[in-house]
Amino acid sequence: MLTIHNLSFFFGARALYENANLQIKPKDRIGLIGANGTGKSTLLRLIVGEYTADGGQISKSKDCTIGFLNQDLLSYQTDEPILQVAMQAFEEQNRLQTEINLILHKLETDYSDALIEKLTKLQERFETLDGYSLQAQAEAILEGLGFKTADLQRPLRQFSGGWRMRVMLAKLLLQRPSVLLLDEPTNHLDLPSIEWLEEYLLDYEGAVVIVSHDRFFLDGLCNVMVEVANQKLNYYAGDYTFYMEEKALRQEIQQAAFENQQAKIRQTERFIERFRAKASKARQVQSRVKSLARIERIDEVADTQAKISFRFTFGQPSGKQVLELDSLSKRFGDLVILDQTQARIMRGDKIALIGANGLGKSTVLRIIAGTESFEGHRQEGYNVQTAFYAQHQLESLQVDNDLLTELKQTGAARTETELRNLLGCFLFAADEVFKKIKVLSGGEKSRVALAKMLISEANFLLLDEPTNHLDMQSVNILIQSLQQYQGSYVVVSHDRFFVSQIANKIWYIENQQIKEYPGTYAEYEEWRSRQSPDNQQNTNTKFTENSQQATQKPSANDHPDKNLQKQLKQLQTQLNELENQIEQCEKEKKTFETLMADPQLYEQPEQLQKTQAAYKKVEAQLQTFHQNWEALALQIDTMATQG
Repeated sequence: MLTIHNLSFFFGARALYENANLQIKPKDRIGLIGANGTGKSTLLRLIVGEYTADGGQISKSKDCTIGFLNQDLLSYQTDEPILQVAMQAFEEQNRLQTEINLILHKLETDYSDALIEKLTKLQERFETLDGYSLQAQAEAILEGLGFKTADLQRPLRQFSGGWRMRVMLAKLLLQRPSVLLLDEPTNHLDLPSIEWLEEYLLDYEGAVVIVSHDRFFLDGLCNVMVEVANQKLNYYAGDYTFYMEEKALRQEIQQAAFENQQAKIRQTERFIERFRAKASKARQVQSRVKSLARIERIDEVADTQAKISFRFTFGQPSGKQVLELDSLSKRFGDLVILDQTQARIMRGDKIALIGANGLGKSTVLRIIAGTESFEGHRQEGYNVQTAFYAQHQLESLQVDNDLLTELKQTGAARTETELRNLLGCFLFAADEVFKKIKVLSGGEKSRVALAKMLISEANFLLLDEPTNHLDMQSVNILIQSLQQYQGSYVVVSHDRFFVSQIANKIWYIENQQIKEYPGTYAEYEEWRSRQSPDNQQNTNTKFTENSQQATQKPSANDHPDKNLQKQLKQLQTQLNELENQIEQCEKEKKTFETLMADPQLYEQPEQLQKTQAAYKKVEAQLQTFHQNWEALALQIDTMATQG
C-alpha cells in the first residue's frame, strides 16, 4: 500500500534519516517510537508531502488515501457547530446533499421529467454512499471522544485547544483514509476516550501509524513497532512489550558480536605492532593492515535506559494524617462538581486520581492544594509541606536563568555536583545544564519543573498530568523518582502505564463523590471488569468513599470438604510438574546463553541463526510455563481460602 525506500532527509548538516526503509501494509497497526528529536513527526510530514526527501522515495498505490492528525490543527477555529465541522469529512455526500436540496427547491415550480430523473440519480448515489446515516455516524464518534449530545451544536470556537483537536480527530476518522497518521492522539484525551479510540482503531479498515508515548495504548492496539534510531527505521513484528523483549535480545547479540570483533581487532593490532619492523613479515603485516581498514565495525550497544542516581529527600515527615476533606462541595454556577463528599489522605498514600475530563479532577487537586474555593472543611495534618506541579506552572520558570541556576534557587542546600547529577537523571548532560530556560522545548521545561519539585523537600506532592509532553524515557525517569519517593502524593493522569507503576490507591469521581479503591491500578481494573453494569453505576460500598477495610476472607481455620481436598491435591501435583518443567527449561536456556557467549559462534551465520531461533523458542516456552504456574498457584490459593 505504501513503501518507503532508501529514504534520506537532513535538517541542515544533521541527518534524520539515511537509507531508511519501511513498508506499510493494509491492516497494519504501527507504533512509531523513539526518543524526542529523532524524527518521528518529521517522517509523518514526509509521508503526506509537507517535507521533501533529500534521497530515496515514498511511493503509494493508486487508491491509497492518507489522513494526518497533527498538533497544527489546534489553531483551526470556526463559528460552525462541531457536528458540522466533523461532517465536513463527507465531501462528496455534502455536495450531493446540496444538489438534491437545490433540485427539490426547483421542483416547486419546475415538474420536468429531466429534473426528476436527475434527482432520482442523485438520491440513489447519496443512498449508496450511506448519506442518510452520516449524521448518526458523526454523533457516535464525537460522543465516543467525550462530547455530550448538548455540545454538538456549539461552535468550535467555544472549545479549548484539546477539545478542538478531538473534533479534528473525529473528522479524520469519518473520512476513513487508507492510511491514518496520528501524531500523539492521546495527548488531549481522557481515559474513557483513550479506551474508546483504542477499540475503534482495532476495527479500522485501513492501516494506522501512531506516534505515542502511551505504552498501554501501544500494547493494546499495535501489531508492529517501528523504532526511529540511528537514522533508520527498525521494524519489530509485535506490540510494545514484544519490542522491549526483542530489542533486549538484539542488543545482547549485538554486544556479543561487538566484543568478539573487538577481541579480533586487538589481536590483529598486536600482530601488526609486533612484526611491523620485520622484513620477513612485511607481507603478512600489510595484509592485516588492509583487513583492518576493510572491516565493517560493529557498534557497541549504547545504554539508553536512564536510571535515577539521585536520592530525593525531605526535611521532616508529615503527621500520620496528611489531609482530611469533609462535607466538601464545589459548583461552577449550575454545574455541581462535588456534593457533600469526604476524602482522607494518610502518610505514605500514593494516590492516582483518574477518570473522564469534566468531572473535576484538577479542581479536587487545587482544593487539596488550598488554591481553589469550596464549601465544607479542609483540615491539613501536622508538618505537611506541599509542592504542586501543573502545566501552567511552567510559566513560573525564570526564562533568563540557565538550568543549573534555576535548580539552585529551589535546592539551595544541594551542591552543584548533586544538582548536575539530578539534571543528568532528567536527560540534561554535560554543558546542557547551562542552556537557558527560554530555548527549551515544552517537554524539556516539564522535566526542569519536575526536577525542581522533587528537590523542594516537600513531603506531599500534587501532580496534574505530569507525563504530558514527556517521551517514554522521561516518563520512566519520573516513575523511578516517584517509586523511591518516601512522602505522599496525589497524581492526576490518563497514562495507564504510569498510573500502574506509581499508585497504591485509586481515586475517581462518581455522582459528585470522591470514591476510593484501596489497591493498585491493575487490581482496580480487574475489580471494575467484574462489576455488572448496575454495579458500575452504583459502586459497591466496600470500595466507596475512603474504605479503610480490606475485603473479609474466610477464616483459615475453616476446613475444606474431602472433594475440595482431592482437587487441591491434584492441582498441587500439576504445580509440582510445572516447576520441574520450568527448572528443565531454565537449564536449556542457560545452555543456549553459554553457546551465544562463544565468539566463534558468530563466525557461523547458519549455526548462529539456528541457535538464536532455539533460544527464542525456549524463552517463549519458559514464559508460558511461568504464566501457567502463576494461574495455577492463584487457583490453588483461591480454593484454599474458600475452603
